[in-house]
Amino acid sequence: MSNPYFAIIVAGGSGKRMNSAVPKQFLLLNGKPVIMHTIQKFYLSSYQPRIVLVLSQADQALWKGLIKEFNFSIPHEIVDGGNERFFSVKNGLDFIDTFIDEKEKAIVAIHDAVRPLVSVDTIDRCFKYTASKGNAVAAVASKDSVRIKNSEGNMAIPRESVYLIQTPQVFNYKSIKNSYLKDYNSNFTDDASVLEASGYSIFIVEGDQFNIKITFPEDIIFAEALLKNHERI
Repeated sequence: MSNPYFAIIVAGGSGKRMNSAVPKQFLLLNGKPVIMHTIQKFYLSSYQPRIVLVLSQADQALWKGLIKEFNFSIPHEIVDGGNERFFSVKNGLDFIDTFIDEKEKAIVAIHDAVRPLVSVDTIDRCFKYTASKGNAVAAVASKDSVRIKNSEGNMAIPRESVYLIQTPQVFNYKSIKNSYLKDYNSNFTDDASVLEASGYSIFIVEGDQFNIKITFPEDIIFAEALLKNHERI
């Protein structure tokens, strides 16, 4: 079969919490848009996944202009985003369906465009684990003390029981595609929760402490500092 590996990069965010008129995936990070850093990481993966960028129709002209401005040449497909992340991912899965020869063997990574510092090692580790287990969700153990709300106020729980979930989240294509046939539910906070709702167990794979999500203005400052001081990122 042709290359069975795919990467859906979801880029539907806005600049609301960044206090920016420009969607956060297009903000400059170390001289080029955040989203270009993200795409490049998957391009460098040893699995060479076919890259699908899910982008709001309203942002596609801006993206095409940035491609020309920065001479960005990494091959990728562009798919229309939806009103919610759920529908954006669903559109991406529907798009790649026509490119897959053997759906039982295909593997797809789903990643947030605004996690540009994900390491290639993390991406490859998730692809490798999924090939044997069916899915792999990047996560890091909590370093902080953790408390949860309850009927009496709140209570402490062992931090070693808590994982901070990241992306990529990588899946056997057929299982995640079938899981996305269900109706949208606001409790679907990520792709793993969609798969879990179909009865699958979720497998945690070691993520990366530097794999931060660009959400607030200070995140750009932090990400630039990391890029300048960590050659491996």
